[in-house]
Amino acid sequence: MITTTSPVPRISRVASVDIVRGVVMVLMAIDHVRVYSGVPAGGPSPGIFFTRWVTHFCAPAFVFLAGTGAYLHLRKTGDRAAMAQYLVTRGLMLVLLELTVIRASWTFGIDYSEFILAGVIWMLGWCMVLLAGLIFLPTWATGAIGVGIIVGQSVFGMLPPSAVSQFIYLGDNVELGAEGPSVNVLYTIVPWVGVMAAGYGFGAILTREPPARRRLCLRIGVAATAAFLVLGLMQVLAGTAAENAPPALFRLLNQQKYPASPMFLLMTLGPTIALLPFAERAKGRAAGILSIFGRVPMFYYLLHIPVIHAVSLLVWFIRDGSAHPAWFATAPYVQVPPGAQWSLALLYLVFFLCVLILYFPCRWYAQLKQGSDSPWLRYI
Repeated sequence: MITTTSPVPRISRVASVDIVRGVVMVLMAIDHVRVYSGVPAGGPSPGIFFTRWVTHFCAPAFVFLAGTGAYLHLRKTGDRAAMAQYLVTRGLMLVLLELTVIRASWTFGIDYSEFILAGVIWMLGWCMVLLAGLIFLPTWATGAIGVGIIVGQSVFGMLPPSAVSQFIYLGDNVELGAEGPSVNVLYTIVPWVGVMAAGYGFGAILTREPPARRRLCLRIGVAATAAFLVLGLMQVLAGTAAENAPPALFRLLNQQKYPASPMFLLMTLGPTIALLPFAERAKGRAAGILSIFGRVPMFYYLLHIPVIHAVSLLVWFIRDGSAHPAWFATAPYVQVPPGAQWSLALLYLVFFLCVLILYFPCRWYAQLKQGSDSPWLRYI
C-alpha cells in the first residue's frame, strides 16, 4: 500500500497536467491535417519545417504524461495489483483499437493487405503492459530504469534482426508470412517504454507542495532544454555541412524521432516539463478549452482522425471536384503530387475548423466522465 505524508493539492496539479496535455492534443491535429493536405513532413521553407517540428512535442508528452497519470492514480488508490491489472487491460485494448478503429479511421477502409500500422497507440498500449510490472518497484527505481532506457537505447540496436527486434527497437516493415501483409512499425517499444517509466517517476514530483513542485519542474525542464542546446550546438559546430545543407537552426532542431533519440527527447520533454508551472497558473477560456481536451485525451485521439479525414476529403472535393480517396489508402503515408498540395493557409484553416468541431463532443464526454462513477469510462 502507498501512504501519503501530506495533503496533495489535487485540483491545481491535475489542471496543470490537463492543460499541457490539451496543448499536445491540439498540436497533434496540425500534423494529422498535414497528412491529408499532402504537405511534406518538413522541408526547406520555415513554414513547412516548423509546421512539422512543432508537432514533435506530441508523442513524448503524450507518453510521458501517461506514465505520470498512472502514478497519480496509484497514489490515490494505493492498490498496486488493481493498477497493474488496469494497465494490462487498457494497454491490450489500445493495441486492439490501433489495429481496428484507428486503422479504419486513417484510410476509411478495412483491406489489411494494403496497410497495417504499428502507430503511437499501439506503442502506448504495449508500454502500459510493461509498466504494469514496473509499478511494483520503488518509484525512484521505475523512474531510473526509464531514464536508463532512454539514455542507453542504442544497446537495443545490437539485437539481431528479427520480427521481435523490429518491434522492440529496429523498426521498419515486419512481414507477416510470405503471402501476408506487412506491418509498418512506426513507433517501437524502446525508447518509449523508458519515457513512460520516467513519467511515472516524475509523478512523485507533482505530489509535492506547490512551491516545491513548481521549482523542481522548472529546474528539470530548463536543465533538460539547456543540455539539448549545448549538446546540439556542439553537434552542429563539429559537423561538416554539405553545400546545400539546411540552415544551422534546422539542423539543430531536426533530431531523430524514429526511434526517438535521447537528443530528440531532451528537445521535446524539457520544454514540456518547464511549461507545467505556468500551466498551473493559467486562467481564462483558452485554459478551460485546453483542459477539456486534456481530460479526455484518448476520446479526442479516437475522434480526431476520422473527423480530420472526413473534413479533408470534403475540402479536396470542394477545391478539386474530387476527394481523391486513392491518395489516402495508406494514410498516414500519403503521396500527393506537389502541384496539388494545399497551401499552409488552407492547412491551418482546416486545422482550426477540426479543433472547433472536436471541442463539443470532448466537452460532452468530459462532463460525462466527471459526473459518472463507471469504471469503464476510465478506459477511454
